[in-house]
Amino acid sequence: MDNKVVQTMARAFVASGFAAVRFNFRGIGGSAGAWDEGRGEVQDMLAVVAQAAADGPLALAGFSFGAFVTSHVLSQVWGTREVTHVVLAGTAAGRFGVAEVPGPARTRTLVVHGESDDVVPLAAVMDWARPQLLPVTVVPGGGHFFHGQLPLLKGLVARHLQATA
Repeated sequence: MDNKVVQTMARAFVASGFAAVRFNFRGIGGSAGAWDEGRGEVQDMLAVVAQAAADGPLALAGFSFGAFVTSHVLSQVWGTREVTHVVLAGTAAGRFGVAEVPGPARTRTLVVHGESDDVVPLAAVMDWARPQLLPVTVVPGGGHFFHGQLPLLKGLVARHLQATA
């Protein structure tokens, strides 16, 4: 939750009038539990949603492994909750089984990836997004942690949040 990309996205949400909740998945940053290959982490995020945003519209975001988790949370809540915006940054496609974005949610989803990401190759994200006809916003020269480009990332996220789907 203290990662600079996560903090930057949270700031974009707050600046755009949203409440933002950052949390550590199980076993991270002194939290209880142990890594569960995504299964338990999806449950973690669903529990946070249930507690912090029990009703009303919902916006979801995640970075890297968190984007993988967010994709699965979106798949589970879509159709039962109004999800207005989704942001997936540095999506860990190719490393984890990122869920497909539900068809109607695609116009509400921003996928941002660094052109030169050395953790998750852009090609892996494109391979995941292509069959869905899901656009990917590529940050030229950007790496996985968007070094030197966090203001650009914040602006892209804020612009997406201020748009209506």
